[in-house]
Amino acid sequence: MYPTVKAARIAGGIYLLMVLTAPFSLIYVPSKLIVRGNALATADNILAHETMFRLSIFGDLIGHVIFICLAVALYRLLSNVNKTWAILMVSFVLVSAAVGFLNALNNIAAVILFRGGEFLDVIDKTQRDALGMLFVRLHSQGEFISEIFWGVWLFPFGLLVYRSGFLPRLLGVWLIVACFAWIALSITALFFPSHYGAAFTWLQPAFFAEMAIMLWLLIRGANLSALPAEAI
Repeated sequence: MYPTVKAARIAGGIYLLMVLTAPFSLIYVPSKLIVRGNALATADNILAHETMFRLSIFGDLIGHVIFICLAVALYRLLSNVNKTWAILMVSFVLVSAAVGFLNALNNIAAVILFRGGEFLDVIDKTQRDALGMLFVRLHSQGEFISEIFWGVWLFPFGLLVYRSGFLPRLLGVWLIVACFAWIALSITALFFPSHYGAAFTWLQPAFFAEMAIMLWLLIRGANLSALPAEAI
């Protein structure tokens, strides 16, 4: 029994939720509040906009929950293509979510240090700000580690799309290319950090694969007419 168009659109809708929530925590808030190399300015920005920063932490956590829900929806959609690859896809997503949940603690620790008070009064503000900035940096490094899992889950996903018969093979190939692009970006961040910005710019066309599959699932769903009659 192959999935219905409704199942495909449910997966697309969940994908859309992730696409809409992730940029706030991953791009907007860090660009507004974090001043690279300046612990004092970063601390002042976060304390002045603490609610926004806490919302970004919450949004980060919710994003990982949505990611898990997406994996389940895609498993329901694609498990009949190949159950082993579908299980591997979900497994990578679960590990990615676990890394993300733990990484959120770094930003929480940064807020605690920037605010000070209570037992932290034994440390002067300059030192607290420096320690807080360290945790902000650790969170950033944690995101670079997460990029590996943002990539590897796309390999089984792309392979399942390619083999499905009811989704475009081109999208499957594009997702597999995106897998290696994310891995390359993570390696660049860890070993050649000064080239990260340029690498991200060059690799962006590959990253649009997820936007493409999300729109296809949401608008077109599963093309069951492409399957043999006995397979439906």
